[in-house]
Amino acid sequence: MSAVIKDCWNTIGVRGDASCKELVQHIHCRNCPVYSSAAAHLLDREPTADYVAHWTEQARRAKGLAEQDAISVLIFRIRSERLALPTKALTEIASLRPIHSIPHRRNGVVLGVANIRGELLVCLSLQEMLSVQTPAVAEKGQSAAGRFLVIQRDGTRAVCPVDEVHGIERVLERDLGPTPATVRGSAATYTRALLTWKTHTVGLLDEQVLFQAVNRSVA
Repeated sequence: MSAVIKDCWNTIGVRGDASCKELVQHIHCRNCPVYSSAAAHLLDREPTADYVAHWTEQARRAKGLAEQDAISVLIFRIRSERLALPTKALTEIASLRPIHSIPHRRNGVVLGVANIRGELLVCLSLQEMLSVQTPAVAEKGQSAAGRFLVIQRDGTRAVCPVDEVHGIERVLERDLGPTPATVRGSAATYTRALLTWKTHTVGLLDEQVLFQAVNRSVA
């Protein structure tokens, strides 16, 4: 059972009739050790069940709202560009394997077909589609880690080689930044927002626009 706190500041202190002799020395109740001791006791005492239940519910609601606002994205690298794609547009990350050319196809975006779990999928160059022209700069501690991204949306499936997969991250919509007005061409067409990952600026691809281009390329 908690000890009763004597709130003398409300009776003989600055909030009362100011008759406390200690005011001569301390001027104000907040400078008095009795007041400080009472404050420490309030902070140290066990919270009531109603108090705990109230703030637990507040935390649960805040977490729920944050999760609703969050999106899951895969961050990857093409040459020296970091890009991200919502994971709902991905079905698999596979190791690199042979790409077989398609006769009479001169579309630079279409590289050929690749065998993924016994299924031949059209292999597309995101580097060509997005016009990524930056050099492939080797970074300290970085090893060759090329992968295939198997992408899918509304029945359209394709596979795209990338130079490196960094992993899956959850980002909040409110933390996404707009694409700068200085970004032009394909980068602006396919990028809907920017996000920060570690020390890098990452372009979040617009999956709807991306798959429209995919469908045009394989038609």
